[in-house]
Amino acid sequence: MENHNNEEIPSAPSTPATPGTPGAPLFGGFRSTNNNGGGLSRKSLLKNCKCFSVEEWTIEDGALPKVSCSLPPPPVPLARKVGAEFIGTFILMFAGTAAAIVNEKTNGSETLIGCAAVTGLAVMVIILSTGHISGAHLNPAVTISFAALKHFPWRNVPMYIGAQILASVCAAFALKGVYHPFMGGGVTVPSEEYGQVFALEFIISFNLMFVVTAVATDTRAVGELAGIAVGATVMLNILIAGPVSGGSMNPVRTLGPAIAANNYKAIWIYLTAPILGALGGAGAYSAVKLPNEDENPELKAPSNPGSFRR
Repeated sequence: MENHNNEEIPSAPSTPATPGTPGAPLFGGFRSTNNNGGGLSRKSLLKNCKCFSVEEWTIEDGALPKVSCSLPPPPVPLARKVGAEFIGTFILMFAGTAAAIVNEKTNGSETLIGCAAVTGLAVMVIILSTGHISGAHLNPAVTISFAALKHFPWRNVPMYIGAQILASVCAAFALKGVYHPFMGGGVTVPSEEYGQVFALEFIISFNLMFVVTAVATDTRAVGELAGIAVGATVMLNILIAGPVSGGSMNPVRTLGPAIAANNYKAIWIYLTAPILGALGGAGAYSAVKLPNEDENPELKAPSNPGSFRR
């Protein structure tokens, strides 16, 4: 027999091996290199792996999707949340109250539609800009309702409400210095019977919180348009109740200007009706909300959550 000890061993095929076959890498993204002319590289696979991604590879039955993973976002510090809530509430109070003051100063040139649009636009832009930080409550009634529904921790409620009250007072005194002596036009006071005003404030606060609960707590609602939905609801409510109650929907919308103008007429209505109405609206949406996916597997929530912070 001939001696074949000197024969060379046939080399591997030049075409790349299909993943899953013997000798082929399990993932296309993990490729071993031979830096010393033989054997596998001793470099860690982690150095060759792109951050949280693996290259797409193909098998006989079709292509598999790219493997990816993501980490949850880091929690936002409470100080930043409270700071964002203060700034957002200040902008809302300044814009909404200023529109009413300018309307009085110019003998109604802003009109009811203009005042409603200013407040609705302010709510919209604040939600779009700070909703991912603090949730953009802007309203003690909203904060209390979220906490009652267990979507917000009760331990943070005093900090949020304190920031909202402080922002309202600061905005009101800033407007008093700018538009003096027309501060009276920015105060929401009843123009009809107290019972009618209480009912209107309760109903419009109910409407507002029903929409807020939908877009902020249910991923099946159109959360990406939360700012537009809530801003439009605020505008609609002011058009309905503005001539009668001022369309407050927010205890601090009345409290700050009342302190600056020293006008506390029927302030109890604006401190109680919005909170009760908001609790009712939040409870109503919770009652009609579709079951969770784990309760009813046939219902699937969309993959993209809403824009409000959960």
